[in-house]
Amino acid sequence: MKNKAKELDVDFIGGQGSLTKEEEMQISEFIKAQKIRKAKQRNRKTRKSTDQKAVA
Repeated sequence: MKNKAKELDVDFIGGQGSLTKEEEMQISEFIKAQKIRKAKQRNRKTRKSTDQKAVA
């Protein structure tokens, strides 16, 4: 049987106030770093597969 996810009964997520400029910048930098890290991992995987094909 499948497990059904329980829905949370909330009106808002996070704090009650808006984000400060510093918090917005921290989140933005984190997202950029994640995108760069994922791109590097994708490049590493494709490079390994093409290197293995060249050797075989």
